[in-house]
Amino acid sequence: MTALAPLSLSTPSLTSRLAALVAAKPIGPQDYRSAALFTLDALANALAGRKTAPGAILLDWAAAEALTTGREAMLLGGLTHILEVDDLHRASVVHPGCVVVPAAYALARRRKTRGHAFLAAVLRGFEACCRVGMAVGPAHYRIWHNTATCGPFGSAYAAGDLLGLDHAAMTHALGNAGTQSSGLWQFLETGAMSKHLHAGRAAEAGLLAADLAARGFSGPPHILEGDKGFFKATCSDAEPERLLADADAPWQLRLTSIKPWPSCRHTHPTIDAGLSLAPRIGNRKIERIQVATYQAALDVCDRVAPRSEYEAKFSLQHTAAAAITDGHIDFDSFDPPARARLAEIAARVDIAAVAPFVHRYPRAWGAHVCVKLDDGTELNAEREHAFGDPENPLDDGAMRAKAAMLLEYGGIAAPAAFIDAVLALADDAPLPDLPPAML
Repeated sequence: MTALAPLSLSTPSLTSRLAALVAAKPIGPQDYRSAALFTLDALANALAGRKTAPGAILLDWAAAEALTTGREAMLLGGLTHILEVDDLHRASVVHPGCVVVPAAYALARRRKTRGHAFLAAVLRGFEACCRVGMAVGPAHYRIWHNTATCGPFGSAYAAGDLLGLDHAAMTHALGNAGTQSSGLWQFLETGAMSKHLHAGRAAEAGLLAADLAARGFSGPPHILEGDKGFFKATCSDAEPERLLADADAPWQLRLTSIKPWPSCRHTHPTIDAGLSLAPRIGNRKIERIQVATYQAALDVCDRVAPRSEYEAKFSLQHTAAAAITDGHIDFDSFDPPARARLAEIAARVDIAAVAPFVHRYPRAWGAHVCVKLDDGTELNAEREHAFGDPENPLDDGAMRAKAAMLLEYGGIAAPAAFIDAVLALADDAPLPDLPPAML
């Protein structure tokens, strides 16, 4: 490692102060345990992502050349984000696990890192990208995909932590992570595969930034607040004060939601409310479904007639129809037969952004669902916090069950041993290899 000169700044940059804040946070036993569960969720998603068309393309790409650490992070990041059942941090609108865990895992494999050091890097990576995400302001998300733009700060911090970067080098790594930030929502127009590329590149970009900083490669310390920096370029209503707010709050990883259903997280409050109404409908006919939620959900998931499985996962209309009609949501809920069967009901779903959900977002992602039946009955359900949010979490048993489902979907015949090995990281066990046929 080549030491970078200490930073000589008249006023510490936001990036420098973020690096110091994250480094100073204490880690306790339950923090390690939570980080192990989130690592399990991310790796299980990656293994399951192999069994998809985009996953096959990514695997073919990876097999074409020697799998370097950066390419491994890119591959794992892309695979983790394919099935739309990976984690989500509400206040930042970032999926941190698909960026931070792949970068940390790829590098930790190279360095033969043990459990606590690996999990500490994961905690710190989540903290960095989620704090940046909380500061970008709501307008950023209308054009930019926060996981792609804020994610590199998390992968850079996690990788830099594993590399033992000092404060100056970490600040440089974060600076070069930020200058690589990119990722636009335009892919939603056609359902293109770019979202998976966003996660993979964010994982790879941060790892590259940290690896270079370890060799003395400098980056812009004012990448966030500078006149030609990240906030100025991409955030018309940035909230820089949120970057460093509540330094003593729990780790952002522990404030991150876990997805129980394989669709865009914006659909989950509607799904959760809809599932609670399904058993009450019986043989009555659904005349109309009204969904009241927040504006970002409409911006991303207003799609009456989805043309593909991926578009269906980004459709409030389809997911509401599926939850209320079928009483369950799984991978088959979005396939061609399901879309055809539910199209008539989906066309009867009205969606609107209304108070109080608009004002509570992004701190709370809520929805109200009203089902109007042919006998004049109205059934109502509301969720301020959907299943999987920290206020309504999956317990350890549900997390294990979800991981087992994903691993079996990914072709892992006996997933229990891998699940146990990942969770043992909380006791400082060695980092397990991924099951055969993955890499």
